[in-house]
Amino acid sequence: MDYIGEAKKIEKELVSIRRDFHQNPELGFELQRTSGKVKEFLKKEGIEYIETAKTGICAIIKGKNTGKTVALRGDMDALPLKDKKLCEYSSKVDGKMHACGHDAHTTILMGAAKLLNSMKDELCGNVKLFFEPAEETTGGAQIMISEGALENPRVDAVLGLHVSETIDCGKIGIKKGVVNAASNPFQILIKGKGTHGAHPNLGVDPITIACNVVNVIQTIVSREISPTNPSVITIGYIHGGTAGNIVPDEVKIGGIIRTMKSEDREFAKKRLVEVARGVANSMRAEAEVNIEESYPCLYNDDSMYSFMKEEAEELLGKENVIELEEPSLGVESFAYFSMERPSVFYYLGIKNEKKGIINPAHGNLFDIDENCLHIGAALQCKAAFEALKKLSQK
Repeated sequence: MDYIGEAKKIEKELVSIRRDFHQNPELGFELQRTSGKVKEFLKKEGIEYIETAKTGICAIIKGKNTGKTVALRGDMDALPLKDKKLCEYSSKVDGKMHACGHDAHTTILMGAAKLLNSMKDELCGNVKLFFEPAEETTGGAQIMISEGALENPRVDAVLGLHVSETIDCGKIGIKKGVVNAASNPFQILIKGKGTHGAHPNLGVDPITIACNVVNVIQTIVSREISPTNPSVITIGYIHGGTAGNIVPDEVKIGGIIRTMKSEDREFAKKRLVEVARGVANSMRAEAEVNIEESYPCLYNDDSMYSFMKEEAEELLGKENVIELEEPSLGVESFAYFSMERPSVFYYLGIKNEKKGIINPAHGNLFDIDENCLHIGAALQCKAAFEALKKLSQK
């Protein structure tokens, strides 16, 4: 099958869908309009679906031939960011923007669904379509899994992608092993004793203590975790005090731990608590530490990595498939799927310097080269089709 050629036939439709999503971004689980548009599309195509994870959707294309099941995933939510692009499809919603490409991910999944549905009689099994909400916040993947998205029929493999402004349109980037970091957001409350700024000796200054806590926290990565293991602890905010002549009672510190290995993750969490409490106690204060469990590491299964690389090279040419050497310290909720089933996750190029498509994700000027839409749909379609064929032979 000429996957690129078939996808090219629906390119105008894909561009229209993507621009509609881009103009009407929604956040988190509040994806009523976005989810509604996807459901309208699925109904029109005659594709069965159920609602899951509040505004998420789990659809299925049943092949004529019974067999295994593979899943394709696309996330749907936008970011709380003002769109500063000046173009016909700029966001119409002030303070909300598709600045990470999830509008493209949803569109690509819809395109792949249309192509696969047109050839369902040739499928060696089933294809599930995971339209995930809230990837930018707490992640809908975990809820979808808990509500049975990977069962009935049981999913045997999951494929996902993310657009990348660092890779030229027409190319993909793929990495073996660890692709994305695990994360643990945290909050520290330093409890001191307030007093007049003229008499600091009568109080316990939580601001001074917070400064020391922040400094020592940085040594966890620089001096206690192997420098060959990527990790970072970011302090994102310090809140405390109301006036320049008052020593406050409390200071709040917030940040996030990012690690690539499970042992480093557990060690960093343990040491963060010990450091915060230890420094605070040594300076006559108390520290309350809350560490959240967030996204795990995203691992590409070795066999799925090799399979996807081969399929991409066949479709796009070997010169257009880039083997990524370094993992990203960013997090990705697809990791929840990768923890449950053999999975592969890759990056789809959207960069085009001639068109000025060079701005970073999570920025006000972010955009994509829309040529990526039919390429992504074609590649996801081909990978799903071939994965089923390969699985049916086992």
